[in-house]
Amino acid sequence: MKLAVYSLQKVLFQGDAKSVNCHTRMGEVTILDGHEPLISIVDKGTVTVIDKAQKEWYIPVSSGFLEVNSGSQVKILVETEG
Repeated sequence: MKLAVYSLQKVLFQGDAKSVNCHTRMGEVTILDGHEPLISIVDKGTVTVIDKAQKEWYIPVSSGFLEVNSGSQVKILVETEG
């Protein structure tokens, strides 16, 4: 899937990802390739990304928004911790 994680200051991750996991108002969500369309609020916690090379990225966030489009495109806009 194509994933982009943005803060107001910079791009935190952009590229192909195998999965992304985050805490939302509905609970913990793991997005995989082919996930159904979704829009949700991201709660405080850590956004965990596993890229195509199996590298893990940990992004601490205080809040944000998640959008999953058909076609396996995921965008997350977050406010980062610190």
